[in-house]
Amino acid sequence: MMEIVRPIFAAALLTAICAGSVPAAEPSQADAQREQRWQLIADYLFDDREVVPTDSLIKIDAPKRAQDAALVPITLTMPQKDKIKSVYLVIDDNPAPLAAHVTFGPAADSGTLQLRVRVDTYTNVHAVAETKDGKLFSTAAFVKASGGCSAPSGPSDAEAMKGMGEMRIKFAESIQQGKPAEATLMIRHPNFSGMQMNQLTRLYTPARYLEKMTVSYGDQTVLDIVGDISLSTNPVIGFNFVPQGNGPIKVVASDTKGARWEQSFKVPPATN
Repeated sequence: MMEIVRPIFAAALLTAICAGSVPAAEPSQADAQREQRWQLIADYLFDDREVVPTDSLIKIDAPKRAQDAALVPITLTMPQKDKIKSVYLVIDDNPAPLAAHVTFGPAADSGTLQLRVRVDTYTNVHAVAETKDGKLFSTAAFVKASGGCSAPSGPSDAEAMKGMGEMRIKFAESIQQGKPAEATLMIRHPNFSGMQMNQLTRLYTPARYLEKMTVSYGDQTVLDIVGDISLSTNPVIGFNFVPQGNGPIKVVASDTKGARWEQSFKVPPATN
């Protein structure tokens, strides 16, 4: 699996764009530059594998203008869910474009996925679906936002880190055996981006963010998530799972400083 985008990629991408582009004032020129950037990102992420535009395999719902650039809600819908192995969420103009790579396990229903992200500037947001036969398909939405990656995670670093690793989960009111059930996972974590200034010291807070999250139901995986700085503070993840038996939902999360948290949640009794 391709590793999440690291700072070295941001530098390489910036160099490539500066070398191959000209100042853009007209909308058509801006669109061309955005397409060029996307091609560079796609080539880097997917090792030159073909990424085919689609309007049927994956859809993205995002606000045209974000109310809060640090908490931008994104909903991905996969109408042909049985074909989908994983999805990538890419915020093209963020310093680290790849926000998350989510792989669906056998206990997942991959019809929808909801995330909250940071958006640093006006940008295309791409969603890429990887099918079970290894093909890649993408769709995109344009989001107007600014400053999401440098917005403070809280009134102070200490305040932002209070309760770090605490988890809550909310289940749909009605759960039926063998049918997709909705759940929303909330994890307390500042997800420091490395771009936020400590308001007391006036120094930049070092990056520290949730890197891996695994959600399982019983002994089967629902989701494996690899994240980066573009996921919001206190991430919220909406997903579907398929109840079979009486297994709990278990969440294991770890961050870039090596901290690890684990918690299990009892699923409400399912009806037949």
